[in-house]
Amino acid sequence: MSLAAIVATAADAQTDVGKQTEAGLPWHVATLQGATWSLECRFRPVVYEATVYNRSAWANRLQRTATGSQGGRLPSDNGSCTVTRTGGRGAVAIAMIKNGEAQVAVTSDPARPAAVGFF
Repeated sequence: MSLAAIVATAADAQTDVGKQTEAGLPWHVATLQGATWSLECRFRPVVYEATVYNRSAWANRLQRTATGSQGGRLPSDNGSCTVTRTGGRGAVAIAMIKNGEAQVAVTSDPARPAAVGFF
């Protein structure tokens, strides 16, 4: 098997989402008392149009750092997210929903992240 065949197989395994980078699983981080947090979500690789010049960028991870509540969507219908409280007071919760099923996890310990996911 040639290297070109291996690369083509890996590229074919990725889902092309075009410009729709937030059309998949919804996620939401909720905090009380102004806690700060970091979020890392992993999902199957997707190809997306980053710019008119780069129409084949790919990703398999989303990372955010914030204070307070925030939500968004992954680019695909599968994935897992881990939230870590990085400062402030109060707990941090992460939630995801797929096909009417919800997963929720909460943490107030910076050494113990909360995780949810659907694969």
